[in-house]
Amino acid sequence: MEFRERVAIVTGGAQGIGKEISKHFLNRGVCVAVFDVNSTLLTQVKEELNSPNLLTFCVDVTKLEEVENNVNKVIDKAGKVDILVNNAGITRDNLILRLSEEDWDKVLEVNLKGAFNCTKAVLRYMVKQRYGKIINISSIIGLIGNVGQANYGASKAGLIGFTKSLAKELGSRNICINCVAPGFIKTAMTDRLSDKVKEKMLERIPLNRFGTPTDVAGAVLFLASSLADYITGQVLVVDGGMS
Repeated sequence: MEFRERVAIVTGGAQGIGKEISKHFLNRGVCVAVFDVNSTLLTQVKEELNSPNLLTFCVDVTKLEEVENNVNKVIDKAGKVDILVNNAGITRDNLILRLSEEDWDKVLEVNLKGAFNCTKAVLRYMVKQRYGKIINISSIIGLIGNVGQANYGASKAGLIGFTKSLAKELGSRNICINCVAPGFIKTAMTDRLSDKVKEKMLERIPLNRFGTPTDVAGAVLFLASSLADYITGQVLVVDGGMS
């Protein structure tokens, strides 16, 4: 996987899967701009990863103007943007009859509109340079659904439709757009689930283990690399066979 001085933006890159993706890119010489809404975590990830190739920006991906301004800052500092990983996401789980309009709107706003905002902002540069790799972090919940996650499932399914449509729209500009759909990945978000829920999930995984952020990062690196130059509009499922 050669990246030849590539520049990547990773949203939600200050923790969990996003941080692991950023770390793997940095280890391969990629200049990484981490976008995250949590300034405290941004400070921590800068100290932890400790790389001259790491840039950090406090960004709310739901605000288009804020996203565009910070993408411009990345261009000013790094000269270009080659890779975008739309990883920023949240959950607000509840059964549909108890799900508030606010929680529906917030999940769709961050998970789906956030990806739209970031993609729209970087495409201005990718189209001009006739090169780009965009990887959207979806979920198997967007493929198979889950009780109490109608909002999350809708947002992740929406990312898949968004990906496939843009792959057709931008293929002629040498821009590849794909999805990674993780299954049950061990992060701070999933650690909050009860042991009973975790046991039930584990029973459904043929590989008999939960995934790690490294498992997802490997898939993202592959799709961002030259090894995947003829792959676009696809969904790469990383779930240990669960779905």
